[in-house]
Amino acid sequence: MGHDTAHHESNTGRIWFVFFLLSFVTIVEVALGIWKPAFLIDTKFISMKLLNWIFIILTIYKAYYITWAFMHMEGETKGLRRSVVWTGVFLICYLVFILLTEGDYIYEVFKAGHKSWDF
Repeated sequence: MGHDTAHHESNTGRIWFVFFLLSFVTIVEVALGIWKPAFLIDTKFISMKLLNWIFIILTIYKAYYITWAFMHMEGETKGLRRSVVWTGVFLICYLVFILLTEGDYIYEVFKAGHKSWDF
């Protein structure tokens, strides 16, 4: 009886690539959070500082890549990849949009003095 030995490919290079990519994105986020460039704070887009938009985009990118790499989505069928990854990205974007829209509205109402800040 012959023994079939399964040959497993080493993923050490891939693991290091994912580690360095996610580390780089995290370091950029931390550096921007510490440095806070004036042009990113002074520039607003849809009632929010550009720096905050960069944080949101980088966080969504990291969540996407973590799902892609650690849930092994790159080896799955296109339909499964889209249903898992894009559904999560869409829901996160929708949640951010709703929170920012409602938060800005409430802020403007209280800033205009229609209500007091007595919570």
